[in-house]
Amino acid sequence: MKRYTMRLLLTALVLLTGCQGLPSPSSTGVNATPTPTSVPLSTSTPVPKPASATPVPTAQATSTRTATPRATSTPQPHTLTPSPTTAETRPTRVVTPPEAISLPSGFGISIFADGLRGPRMMALGPDDAIYVAERGRNRIVRLPDRNGDGIADSVEAVSPQLDAPSSIAFYEDGSLYVGETARILRLSEPNADGVWQKVGVVIDGLPSGGGHSTRTVLFSPDWQWLYVSVGSSCNVCIEQDPRRAAILRYTPGGSDETVFATGLRNAVGITFRPSTEELWVTNNGRDWLGDHQPPETVYLIHQGDDAGWPRCHAGRIVDPDFGGPGACDGVAKPEVEMQAHSAPLGLTFYAGQQFPQQYQGDMFIAFHGSWNRTVPTGYKIVRVPMQGSAPGAVEDFAVGWLRADGSQWGRPVDVLTGADGSLYVSDDGEGRIYRIYYGGS
Repeated sequence: MKRYTMRLLLTALVLLTGCQGLPSPSSTGVNATPTPTSVPLSTSTPVPKPASATPVPTAQATSTRTATPRATSTPQPHTLTPSPTTAETRPTRVVTPPEAISLPSGFGISIFADGLRGPRMMALGPDDAIYVAERGRNRIVRLPDRNGDGIADSVEAVSPQLDAPSSIAFYEDGSLYVGETARILRLSEPNADGVWQKVGVVIDGLPSGGGHSTRTVLFSPDWQWLYVSVGSSCNVCIEQDPRRAAILRYTPGGSDETVFATGLRNAVGITFRPSTEELWVTNNGRDWLGDHQPPETVYLIHQGDDAGWPRCHAGRIVDPDFGGPGACDGVAKPEVEMQAHSAPLGLTFYAGQQFPQQYQGDMFIAFHGSWNRTVPTGYKIVRVPMQGSAPGAVEDFAVGWLRADGSQWGRPVDVLTGADGSLYVSDDGEGRIYRIYYGGS
């Protein structure tokens, strides 16, 4: 009996000693706050830097803008508590695209960042780094290129978990506005790692449900207005909410909601032409009218414009289901028409100095590609030369994501002029950001 009692005491002592060696729940458990980290991308084969390119300025961890926002620019609604964020990196496996992309003579293309999930719209930050709405991971990431070698050094998460963010826009004070489906957020107060600590809801209750769930945000050149594009809920129908198939306008604080323009089935790409107050938008035409109708379009939008959807398309085509006599009377006419079902999304006016003079100031558009056409189309970048204030004929610029057999291996979403003068392209099909640069003839 004594031997049995002694054995029990020894067993208890061993268990007690083992438990004291375990870490406390507060050191590794769910209440721990992770520290953002950044793991370098693989850069085994650097991309040659064009001789004419301007070196990228060194990125800073936080915003460098010092402008003071106007009194009307303070977000009105409530503030959210962000969840802990850990920076995460997806390595760039290769520098050159896996398949050939055709470009004009003198241009080259490389993979700037890889391993993303659903990257959508991009923005150039105050630190000259590229920021992307990574919709597939519900976050915003920063892609710095601090050594200027044409490859992102890392993929750095700079936001808490969001709800399918699709677009971003920097405000004059360095805060970042984010477009989710039903609301617009404002991220501010970055920490030493550049991770925003404060999340405010600027606009809540945007229409949701049905199709076209992305929301694109854009500031006016004078910072007085925030524009939000909201697509239709359907292919073609009569909307119950006038804010659908429209571009809305607010103050930066989220007040004074105005339906700025209507009749735009899905205006994903919206941008101001540099040094002007011209608001240009891409628009996706309706489906199921054949392979060639109606054309995809680009509009120069003014307040009060009605582009005609659902009764009229491209300013001239009466809809067979919702149109009738006079359906196209008084509707806005597009500035550019393009192949039907190309799905034009992001657009930009090239604002760099790296490209040759004849490309500077021209419009570039990302074609996401068709899904309901007998012969697939799109999956490319097109150029629209600007002839003074008027757009010229559409021409191919970067082609090859659509194979000859009709299959595709990438879906361009957005285009952006980088600080180095290169043209950056997001691809949510392959999870990449491409860099198109000019290296001379």
